[in-house]
Amino acid sequence: MPQSRRPVSCHCRARAAGVVTVALLAGGGACAQAADGPRWTFGGFGTVGAVHSSMKEADYSATPLSPGHAGYSRDWAFDVDSRLGAQLAVQLDRQWSGVIQVVSDRTMVDGFKPHVEWANIKYQATPDLSLRIGRIAAPMFLAADYRKASFALPWVRPPVELYSTMPITNSDGVDATYRWRTGNARHSTQLFVGSTSVPLAPEFTAHARMGGVNHSVVIGALTLGGSFAQARLKIPGAGELFDVLQRFGPQGQALVERYDVRSTRTTLLSGGFNYDPGSWFVTGEVGRVNTRSMLGDQTGAYLSAGYRFGSLTPYATLSRVRANMAVQVPGLDTVDLPPSAAALAGQANAVLNDFLREVPTQDAANVGLRWDVAPNYAVKLQYDVARPRDGSSGSLVNVQPGFRSGHAFRVFSASVDFVF
Repeated sequence: MPQSRRPVSCHCRARAAGVVTVALLAGGGACAQAADGPRWTFGGFGTVGAVHSSMKEADYSATPLSPGHAGYSRDWAFDVDSRLGAQLAVQLDRQWSGVIQVVSDRTMVDGFKPHVEWANIKYQATPDLSLRIGRIAAPMFLAADYRKASFALPWVRPPVELYSTMPITNSDGVDATYRWRTGNARHSTQLFVGSTSVPLAPEFTAHARMGGVNHSVVIGALTLGGSFAQARLKIPGAGELFDVLQRFGPQGQALVERYDVRSTRTTLLSGGFNYDPGSWFVTGEVGRVNTRSMLGDQTGAYLSAGYRFGSLTPYATLSRVRANMAVQVPGLDTVDLPPSAAALAGQANAVLNDFLREVPTQDAANVGLRWDVAPNYAVKLQYDVARPRDGSSGSLVNVQPGFRSGHAFRVFSASVDFVF
C-alpha cells in the first residue's frame, strides 16, 4: 500500500477507524489471498509511554480500570499508556468477514495479560446494511472504535475527564448499522445490544447488559456524532456495605436506595463534533454517565484544537468533569445507639464516603506536540495541569492520607505510537 509522510488526519472518524482496521493500515501487515478464496490481513498497533506526575500523595490514572503508578508509587511510570494490540481479519467474500483483536494493556486485576478486545463476524446484507455478532466496540464517544490505538489520536491519550466516565470499551452481542444519505450528508445509524463483565477489583466484578443507538453524520470535513444507551449494572459481591447500612433505620435505608450497586439502571448519553479540513482540526465532546449508585453520576466534556505544520502537530485541550451528586454524605445519626453499633455505623459511613470521593470532579488543560517521524510512527509530548475539586480525588488513584482536593498537579507524558 502507498506510504505517505503526511500526518494522519487524527480525529477523522473514518480515517482513524481505518488505522485500527488492519486491512487499511498504511504499509502495515501481511496479506495472503488464494484465487477465489479468503483474503487474510494481519497487523496491529502499540504505544510505549512514560508518565511523570508531580502529585506525591496519589497515582495518576488514565482510566479507573487501567490504573498507573506515576506519582506516589514512582516518579516515572511506563504502565499508564503503554499497550500492544494485534488484529487478524478475514474477508471470505463480498458479504461475510470476521475480525479478532487482542490487546495487552494494564488492567485493574490482570496487569498486562492479553485479552480479546474484539471478536466478531460481519454480514453485509446490502451495500448499506451490515450486521455483526460477537465482541464489538461499545459505540460511545467519537473515538470508541480506536481509543486504544493511540496512533489514530492527536493526543497521548483521550481526555480522561470524559473518557474515564465510560471505561467499558466492548460488549458481547449483536449490532446493525445502516448507512444513508440526505443531500451531501452521509449518515450512519447503529443499533446495538449486548453484555459485558468488568473486573473492578480482585473481589468485585461488574456485569452489565446494555443496548442503545449511535448516530453519526459526515458533511464534508465536519463529523457529528451522538449516542444513547441504557444498561442494567450488577455487582453481586458489593452487598456487604449496604446490608450494614440497612440496619440503621430510615436514614440508612435512604443511603441504600440512593447508592446501592448490587443492581442499578445506568444511562449513558454523549454527543460530539470534529472539524478537520486537513491542515488543522477542532474537536469536542460532552457526555453524561449516570449509574444511579455510588459509582457516580458524572458529566464530562472537552474542547481541543491543533494545527499541522508538515510532520508536526501542536495542540491544546481544555477539559472538565463534574459529579452531578454530593461526593460526601453526612454521618448516620448514632445518638441513641450503643457504642458498638455507633462504631459500625461510622465505619460504614466512612467506606461509602471513600467510594464517593472517587467520583471525579476535576478541571484540566494540556498542551502537546505530535511528530510524525515516519509513515507508521508518531512521537508525542504532552503537559497536563489538573485540579481535583469539591473533595474529589479526580483522576487519581491509590490516594494517600496526605492528599488534599483542590490542589493542582502536573503530568508530563511522552510516548511513541506505531502501527504495523
